Order: sequence, then C-alpha cells, then structure tokens
Amino acid sequence: MQIRPDIAADAPLLTEWRQDIHRNPELGYQESRTSRLVAERLTSFGLEVVTGLGGTGVVGTLHGEDGAGSIGLRADMDALPMQEMGESDHKSEVEGVFHGCGHDGHTTMLLGAAKSMGAVRAGRRAGPTVHFIFQPAEEGLAGARAMMDDGLFERFPCDEVYGVHNWPDAPFGTACVGAGPMMAASDKIEIEITGKGAHAAMPHKGVDPVLVASHVVTALQSLVSRGTDPVDAAVVSVTKIEAGSTFNVIPETATLGGTVRTFRPETRDRLEAEIERTAVGIARAMGCEARVEYSRGYPPTVNHAGQSARFAEAARRLLGDGKVSTDPEPCMGGEDFAFMLEEVPGSYLWLGQGGEYNVHHPRYDFDDRLLPVGANLWVELVEGFAASRQG
Repeated sequence: MQIRPDIAADAPLLTEWRQDIHRNPELGYQESRTSRLVAERLTSFGLEVVTGLGGTGVVGTLHGEDGAGSIGLRADMDALPMQEMGESDHKSEVEGVFHGCGHDGHTTMLLGAAKSMGAVRAGRRAGPTVHFIFQPAEEGLAGARAMMDDGLFERFPCDEVYGVHNWPDAPFGTACVGAGPMMAASDKIEIEITGKGAHAAMPHKGVDPVLVASHVVTALQSLVSRGTDPVDAAVVSVTKIEAGSTFNVIPETATLGGTVRTFRPETRDRLEAEIERTAVGIARAMGCEARVEYSRGYPPTVNHAGQSARFAEAARRLLGDGKVSTDPEPCMGGEDFAFMLEEVPGSYLWLGQGGEYNVHHPRYDFDDRLLPVGANLWVELVEGFAASRQG
C-alpha cells in the first residue's frame, strides 16, 4: 500500500481532527459543532460550502470542468446514544453519547480527501465536479432522506454517489464491495397485547397477556424458519418485552418490541402482513387483543454494478491485488445511504479495520491508521471516475 505523500504527511493532523470529534460526539440532527468544524475546514481548502441541508448537513463542492461530470462522496457525522467504556486519552467527554460506529473517522477521511484534492486543483477548474456530502443522523433517524428532501441532488447533481464504512470484521487494509445487496432493510415492530389483570394467585380470574406474549414471540420465529425460502435471508428479532410492575399482579398489558431485516421487497411485504396476522390471531385465540405497529425504516442498501466495479478497482490500485473482495456476504444491518442509492447510481464499500471490538460495542474505537487509507481511497475513486469520463 502506497499512500500519497501529501496525505501521508497529513496523517497526524487527521488523527488530531478525528480524536477531537471523538471527544465531542453529537447525536443525530444535533451535530452543530461537528458541522461547523467541517464547514470551516472545507472553506479553508478552497471549496464552495453550503450548510443546513437536512438540518445539520454540509456539502462542500470542488467545481470541475464543463462536461467532466460530477461525483458525490458521502460521510456520516452522528454519534450513538450509548456510554463509552474505553479508556483512551480521547474518550468521549459527553455523558451517554459516543462515536461507537466510527462516524468520526468517516468524517475525517472525507475531510482529508477534500484537503488533498483542493490543494491539487488550487482554484483551477479541472476534472469532475466533486460534492463532499457530510450527512447528519444516520443512526436510525434517516439523515440521508432529510438531505434529499431538502433538495440535495437537485442542488448538487451527481452522476454517481459513493459511501464508505469502516469494517472491523475485515482485516486492516482490505476492502469489500460488490454489486447487489450489501445491507438489509431495517424495520421496527411494536406489539401491544391487552388482557385482563388479576391477582397472580388467582390467574383464572384474569387473562394473562404475559403468557400470550410468550406464545407470540415463539410463533414469530417460525415466520423465518418455516415461512421464508431458505436461500432468502431474513431476520425477525423480538428484543424487548415489557409487562407488569410487581411479582403478585397479572398485568393488563404486555408490549413486545423488535426488528425485521430483509433484502427482497416481497419478503418485506409478506413478513409485515404475517407478523400482524400471527400476533392478532394468537391473542384472540387466547382471549386477548393485539395491536401491531410495523414501522418501515431504511430500505436495503443495493449497490449498482458499474459503480461497484469502479470502487473495487480504485481499492485494488491502493490496497493491492488480493486485498479486495467483490463478492462479500451481505450484512443484516441497516444503512440510510440506501436512500441515496435508490435515486443515484453508486456503491457502498466496507473498508477493513480489524480489531477486537465491532461497531456499536462500548469499547469500540476507530483505528486512526485507517484515516490516510480512507482519504487516499476517495482520491483514487475520483481519479478513476475522471478517467472513465475521458475515455
């Protein structure tokens, strides 16, 4: 791996930027400090900067030649509502808020690429127009959709759009990118079961919603194990059961919460219908009533073939042959970059980080050695896009 000299020289600066953002994490749509820092740095690189898209989103534009095309590069900026348990010198200084997914690193890598490309052009219009998209609220709050609703692609037209996520499951210095699904659709379910309260010593005088909820949980598992084609991946996970207030009272209600993950639209539709049918049917059969709320979240993240090939080639030039997987197993996690890929051709790449802890673990930390690698990858991608337009 050969990092460009200017980016390699900036590695300590990138580390300083990333660790500062890590110390000062901000939740979705609250990234005011991060957005301000991003905007100030993009301006200092000579880019045209627009703030406030989707609330706290920022776009920096490096204008290119007429007819050279335009490319969008996206990074997410928000942190997670969780407590950091690591003990680094740059540990989060905000109670209950933590960059546990590496968005501090994503933001810094894209800033590093903007700095490098801005210095090379130094005010000249050369190559394609590059839109550096810094997005708020990826963690469940659909910041990508919010930026699009604010006219992202109308105001900053992109022929292609790309995203990168650090990936602890892949060895450091590798990459995974392929055509087709990379991440799953991410939906939420809530089921409220209403029975009849009673003294716990006299259950025959009530209708126990806790018992009914237990049967519903068990039955929901069969929707995947016995109702879904074995070659079609899907997940139904009940992650929350809430009922009762003390040991000797059968409560009036029990509430279940969970998530559904799918890749195929028809599987998503079927599971939504069958979850309601199953919960309502079991509840009624046992003397209760059930109310099901199914909330659709992010669509599946589906890469386009041509753009994935371009991203893979850029990664090979940087990382070397044998370091890039073009047929990775899709992940059942969700990603709101999916909204962008529904509107503009593009691709989403996992950049291998390795490490002991995966994202969303309280001891996770972004590996600062990856910062110049990611910045360099963005530069390689834009150069490959430029070459394709010339050819």
